[in-house]
Parts: sequence; C-alpha cells; structure tokens
Amino acid sequence: MGFQDTPEEWRVTESATPFRGKKTSVRADDVEMPDGTVAHRDYQVHPGSVAVLALDDEGRVLVLRQYRHPVRHKLWEIPAGLLDVPGENPLHAAQRELYEEAHVKAEDWRVLTDIYTSPGGSDEAVRIFLARDVSEAEGERFEVAEEEADMELARVPLQDLVRKVLAGDLHNSCLVVGVLALTAALAGDGVDALRPADAPWPARPFED
Repeated sequence: MGFQDTPEEWRVTESATPFRGKKTSVRADDVEMPDGTVAHRDYQVHPGSVAVLALDDEGRVLVLRQYRHPVRHKLWEIPAGLLDVPGENPLHAAQRELYEEAHVKAEDWRVLTDIYTSPGGSDEAVRIFLARDVSEAEGERFEVAEEEADMELARVPLQDLVRKVLAGDLHNSCLVVGVLALTAALAGDGVDALRPADAPWPARPFED
C-alpha cells in the first residue's frame, strides 16, 4: 500500500441536509465509529476548486488581493475558483480562472499538488496547478463584480512569498501550499517531474 492516503467510508446510519446554499450546502451525518458508537458530524458539502500558481520567466508569482468576508481580511491569493459544472475538467476550469481573474494565459501546465482544505469540516478538494510560459491574454478583460471588482494584482518573487508565509504574513491556503510545494519541487526533482496537467484526480473525477 505504501505511505499514502487511502479511501475509506464508515457506515452512515442517518443523513440530512439542513442547509442548501447557492454553491455549497451543510450535511449532517450520524457515523458509526469502530467501537460501535455513533457520532454526529456536520460538514460543508463543496463542489471542489482549482487554483493556479502562475510563474513568469523572472521567477515571479502572479498574486491577487481580495476581500474575504468570513475572516474579515484582504488576503493575497493565487487565482482560484469553483468547479461549477459536475465532471468539469479541472485544467479547463483553471485556465478559465487565470483568464478571468488576471487576463493571463499560459502554455505549460502541470499539477503542483492536490489538497483537502479542511477535511474535518468540509469535503472541499482543491487541485493546484503550476502554469508557466505566461503572457497577456488576447481580447477584452473579463468583467468582474462584487469582491473581485476591488482586486489588486501583483507579481512577487517566489522566495519573497516563501519568507512572508514563514513570517506569518500570508494566510491563504492555496498560496501557502502552492509556493511551498513549488519551492520543494525546485529543490528536488524539478518541475518537469511534476504530474501532467491531465493527471487523474480521484477526489473529483472529470471528463477529458
């Protein structure tokens, strides 16, 4: 089996959905534990997300600053978005988000890493891509609204972001995981050893 996470599902004796929102919902499950007891678990049901660490030829990462109401902060993040369509190809979604949020396209795509953002309270799965050979996209910019209308964009050297993460100045999970994973890849087998952009993703199976 090796040292890896493995799928497993304990018996659910009762399940309900007390809240349904526009994109997510809350599920309440009664789960049978190994000792025979039944525990109640409430969690967010999430469609999944993609995020893009876009690296330019100067070793800078494209980041954006956006207001996040639940934490009452403006956070520096990497472009990201929901998998709005069930079975949607995550690479296509990532390319769309990079275009819509930053008006940028990329020629080289790899899977950087896959994460569960908060597995004790949500089933959200995120695939973080590495995008290289970036350039400005053609055509008109995507019209943004709500929080995105106030977004700021910047390109920051990778090592500056690493230092800010370790200093506790940056908190967005996809940015933190992305810059540390890329740093590890560069120090190890290199980015060419990363998985291809169309690598299987059991957490969110997709069509070609």
